[in-house]
Order: sequence, then C-alpha cells, then structure tokens
Amino acid sequence: MEKTGNPIMKAYSNEGEPEMFRVLTPDGEIVGTIDGKIDKSLMLKMYESMLLLRTFDRKSINLQRQGRMGTYAPFEGQEASQAGSALALSAGDWMFPTYRDHGAAIIHGQELYRVFLYWMAHFEGSICPEGKRILPPSVPIATQMVHAVGTAWASKIKGEKNVSIAYFGDGATSEGDFHEALNFAGVYKTPTIFFCQNNGYAISVPFEKQSASKTISQRAAAYDIHGVRVDGNDIFAVWLTVKEAVERALKGEGPTLIEAITFRYGAHTTADNPNIYRDQDEVSTFWRENRDPITRLKKYLNKEGYWNEEQEGMVLKQFNELIDAHLQKAEGYPKSNPLEMFKHVYAEESWHLKEQKQELNQILKKGVKK
Repeated sequence: MEKTGNPIMKAYSNEGEPEMFRVLTPDGEIVGTIDGKIDKSLMLKMYESMLLLRTFDRKSINLQRQGRMGTYAPFEGQEASQAGSALALSAGDWMFPTYRDHGAAIIHGQELYRVFLYWMAHFEGSICPEGKRILPPSVPIATQMVHAVGTAWASKIKGEKNVSIAYFGDGATSEGDFHEALNFAGVYKTPTIFFCQNNGYAISVPFEKQSASKTISQRAAAYDIHGVRVDGNDIFAVWLTVKEAVERALKGEGPTLIEAITFRYGAHTTADNPNIYRDQDEVSTFWRENRDPITRLKKYLNKEGYWNEEQEGMVLKQFNELIDAHLQKAEGYPKSNPLEMFKHVYAEESWHLKEQKQELNQILKKGVKK
C-alpha cells in the first residue's frame, strides 16, 4: 500500500483547511458561546466520560495482546466525538454503532462487561440493557445507516419523541447505503442524525484518495438536508452540534449530517499494521501533542479551578476498579461456542447453513481430539 504524501494528511493541513465549528481550542480557550448550555456539572461529566473511555480502550488492547480477547478496534483519540455525541442524546433514542463505536455505546448505557463479551465472541455482547435502544455493532460498512432511517421513520409515524443516530466513518460515505439513507431521510424528513467520524483513513486509504470532495458535510446539500462540519476533538462543539440536530429533528425539520474531524491514534484494528500505509509515529505524535480531546478540556478545567490531579487520581482508580469488575464478570462466562454463529440468522436454517454448520462441527471435534 502506498503511503500518503503528507503524513499529517491533506485534509487536516492548516493551509486552506475547510471551515469547521469549534468552541474549545487545543489550548483550552473558549472561542464560542456556551452560556446557559454547558455548565460545570456537564463539563465534569464530559471529562470523566472521556477518561473512562480511554482507560477502557487501553485495557482492551492489553487484553487482546494477552490473548484474552479477539481482534479489537481501538478508538483512542476519538473520545470527544463518541462521548460528546452520546451525552447529547436522551435515554430512549436509538443508537446504531459500528465496531469502533463501543465508546458511544458505553456512554449511552451499554454495560462494560457486554462490550468485553462482544470482543470475546459472545453473542450476549450484543444485548443492550432493558429500556435502551442500542443496536449490535455493525461490521458491514454503512448498512446500519438505512436501518437508522427505518427506526427514525417509525418513530415519526408513531409520534414518538425520539431520534435515531447512525455512527460511521469516512470510508462509509463511499458506499451506496450512505447515499440511499440520506436520500430517503431527506424525502421523508426522518429524525435521523448521521454522525460521521472522519479520522482521515478508511483502513489504509487516506481521505484525499477516496473522494474528490473537500468535506463530507458538503454532501448534505445534494439531499437538501442540514450538514455541519465540526471539530471532533472538541467535546463542547460536538455536544452542541448533536444537541441542535436532536432539537431540529424533534421539531420535524428532518435529518442532519454531521462530519466530526478526528483521528485514531492507533491501528485500524489489532490485526492491522498502520506503519505500512502512514508514518504512524509522526501522525500519532502530532495529534496527541496538538489536538488531544482530553488534554484540551483538562487545560480548560484546570484554568477554571474545576479539576486537579488529586481528583484525576481518584477517578482513574475508581474507573480501573469498575473495569476490572466487569472484566471479571465477562471472563466468568463459559468459552464462546463457534457453532452459535449459525443461530439467529434465519427462522428456519437453510440447507447450505446446515452443511456449513456440520462441517464446522466436524472440524471442532477433530481439534478437541488433538
């Protein structure tokens, strides 16, 4: 695979960078209006949410390396996009995450041990708590977007005051499902929020080699829906943008396409080697030192006297204990059975699935004999 010419990425260059909504600068300075919308309590909730997600993410990578979990998709660097968007939702809103959006799912109410179970190949990991509407992580690219339009349309027909939010990456915007979902949502003015985390790479393909469009948000114009480009590492801006999209949707003003500019510090998954397609050390260091979502909010909170190192130490200790307790619960489950993958596909098992199931069963039995 060919490396991109500019390791910092053309889309994120300071020269000629398309305009995006920002409230909190990387130096922790407020440049927008938050009066009456984001108070101290919400700020602390935002910060602690991001700390929890980063702690969980790093723990998960270590578990995968120890052989205690399967392939894992890390999201470090994207905490503001995931936490900020999820915190702007109401409890009854529908969430359609991808395999990288378990951070958003956790903030929306998914239990930590369920997320561990998912990455340990248990189908129980896709079950959300009673009263929540969190769909299983979507691995096929962009398919969840049309599903989100469907539940949003149903909510509108029933007169329910709920929105549906679909998460996806920049790579999904080149799929047909993306365009079909936006078109249908625009025609029927469904209360759908299309939340794109543009981290600059569709696995190994940099954005400038995927699309001639300067931005993803500009594509909203083709469907005559609202489009916004936001600093995805600024949790204030993300929260305000999603909150406004929810309010617009509930007033019957239709869907919103949000492009959150962010970056994943690590590999696409633990099975990926990003050094093959980008200068991993350079880009990761650049984003960590200049645009980290947690650092910028911490700078602001410290300046305002809302946060200190003692609080951080106590909270991190609590989070580590919480995560360990959920891990223990997940590891207390029996080993997952590969034959379970054939369940819940069809009401009646088709002949070819029966053959595949029988073949796998024979392979597993041989493996046991060894």
